[in-house]
Amino acid sequence: MLVSGALFGLFVAGIWLYCLTDVMLTPAWEFRGLPKQAWIVIIAVTLAAGALAWLVVRRCLQSQRWTDEDDAVARHPAGRAMAADPRAVPRGPDDDPAFLRMLDRAIHGNPQPGEEA
Repeated sequence: MLVSGALFGLFVAGIWLYCLTDVMLTPAWEFRGLPKQAWIVIIAVTLAAGALAWLVVRRCLQSQRWTDEDDAVARHPAGRAMAADPRAVPRGPDDDPAFLRMLDRAIHGNPQPGEEA
């Protein structure tokens, strides 16, 4: 009886810790309704009840979310720009002619017309 109670307590503590960690690692833009800080307080104060509430709400949030591929794009820094503007194409600094000119001037000491050496 004591062992089963201890195992149950460990199980509840594990769920509580999982939910608390999940709330902390979930990006703020995924929260609807209550803000992230409110969920952290609810789970920390109410323990198992808050953890179970988070599991239910998280399940509802996941059913309304995009596909796994959309989540991967949204979490990548370049993907956030694409999500904001689907026509935006992420470019690296080596694709930017102005950056390349500035880099050439910095390396070779070539002043731009109108600048002093």
